[in-house]
Amino acid sequence: MKALRIALSQINPTVGNFEKNVSKIIGYIKKAKTFGANLIAFPELSITGYPPEDLLLKIQFIEDNLDALKEVQKNVDDIVAIVGFVDRKDDIYNAAAIIYNQKMIDSYHKMYLPNYGVFDEYRYFRAGTRCPLYHIGGVKIGVNICEDIWYPEGISRTQSLAGAEIILNINASPYHIGKGKFREQMLSTRASDNMVIIAYLNTVGGQDELVFDGHSIIINQNGQIIARGKQFEEDLIIVDLELEGVMMGRLHSPLRRQEVIKLEKDAFEKIEIPVEKTFFKKRTGPRLRLPSKDNKVLAPLEEVYTALLLGTSDYVNKNGFKGVIIGLSGGIDSSLVATIAVDALGKNSVTGLFMPSPYTSKESIEDVYALANTLGIKIIEIPINKIFLSYLDSLKGDFSGLPADVTEENLQARIRGNILMAFSNKFGWLVLATGNKSELSVGYATLYGDMAGGFAVIKDVPKTMVYDLCRWRNNKEGIAVIPENVLLKEPSAELKPDQKDTDTLPAYSLLDPILKAYIEDDKSFKEIVSLGFETEIVRNVIKMIDKSEYKRRQSPPGIKITRRAFGRDRRFPITNKYRGY
Repeated sequence: MKALRIALSQINPTVGNFEKNVSKIIGYIKKAKTFGANLIAFPELSITGYPPEDLLLKIQFIEDNLDALKEVQKNVDDIVAIVGFVDRKDDIYNAAAIIYNQKMIDSYHKMYLPNYGVFDEYRYFRAGTRCPLYHIGGVKIGVNICEDIWYPEGISRTQSLAGAEIILNINASPYHIGKGKFREQMLSTRASDNMVIIAYLNTVGGQDELVFDGHSIIINQNGQIIARGKQFEEDLIIVDLELEGVMMGRLHSPLRRQEVIKLEKDAFEKIEIPVEKTFFKKRTGPRLRLPSKDNKVLAPLEEVYTALLLGTSDYVNKNGFKGVIIGLSGGIDSSLVATIAVDALGKNSVTGLFMPSPYTSKESIEDVYALANTLGIKIIEIPINKIFLSYLDSLKGDFSGLPADVTEENLQARIRGNILMAFSNKFGWLVLATGNKSELSVGYATLYGDMAGGFAVIKDVPKTMVYDLCRWRNNKEGIAVIPENVLLKEPSAELKPDQKDTDTLPAYSLLDPILKAYIEDDKSFKEIVSLGFETEIVRNVIKMIDKSEYKRRQSPPGIKITRRAFGRDRRFPITNKYRGY
């Protein structure tokens, strides 16, 4: 019976860290060989990290990437390795190197380049034109990259009709809520439609706003998942692929035969990988127990929380920050961010800064210290009353006769932002901003105030989900890590007496569905009203969203969680007179 032992290595590379990426790749090659793997694959652009963006415009970067690949090549023997890199011919290509016994056998060039959402590959790469089929000791494999497999009549179809028994698809596919489930459904359809085994390999890790979730899967020719990699963790998935079932299925498919007849002879090329006669025999002897391949998919809230952990830890650690500092207010947003930071980095790397004002409630004071005590983090208290009064005194001449308004409220937020940045400068701590997607959507945030910071952990998390994540975290621990009072009290910025968020905004349970409809689903004003929302509320919310683009453009990067995040995912002009309401 013909079979291939395949290893999918979902690693966490760092953009531009060639030395570390190469070391990681070589380490996993050696590990796969101890398990008797015949073939090992690495993710899309695993040599460079993904996405390298405008580093690709630097010739030296391309050359260093090629030198790094040569270093990997020296360490490949008695195993076939598929490695993502940037190839350079007449132009540059998003490519997969096929390596065996220290030789570059071929280079596959990605044919479908995504240019939507967070992707911008037409800016950098030329699309490939070749559709090779690799023969490894009689096993026929089609290799393609990420977007290539999303097209039903695309590369995978051609490769399978040309005889491929396995389609190996290497990826750097970023996470958003629900994407993993959708991806599994798509790949299952692709496998069963083409009667081919699909080995889907995804990268893992945080890169600026993006988080890559791993979640690699292998699906048999019937569309059944036979192996699944871990989510949000590095993993090595090793599976014995028995190929007899592929042939059996194809023998019973007259429709497929008609399509094969129509396939043009030059639609693919056969490339033989000259493996030794003993290539498959090493699998017959004593072998180590293969790593687990039955990883379960995380529940939705745990999945989001884990993505936030990975995005935070990788941003802090890959950028070399000594620790983080968070402005704690006693509110739910800063409480969640602090909890995520501790879970991601450890309590010794997290400092809380509490800056009470004349309007800070007794409950908020209690909640700040209760949270800090439960998390075990250091808390620094710096009241801002005297600084606030000195600001007011300095401005009283020019502000004379004018009523107090949002100006005085924002002064407090900006004082806090200044103090946070002072601690960042002095101690090398990264300031984690605490604003959520709901507030940033409608501009309910202060520029250079609570928006100050280097990284916005929950920037793409709607307010209602903030509550859900806090409850999930408390339930997971079995204790109120986040004080129960924080979950129960009405949200308030506490910048004036008896202030409530609902003084300015609709209730979040009403606001968040409108935001999703307008921002993520691109529904029009009339369409949103038709969903049952009051006309004036919808009009006011859309006005606030549109008017706040200039604020969001100045906010720190944050982790993409939803299908459409602000920033590189949703790009609207600041200077814009279009009104659709």
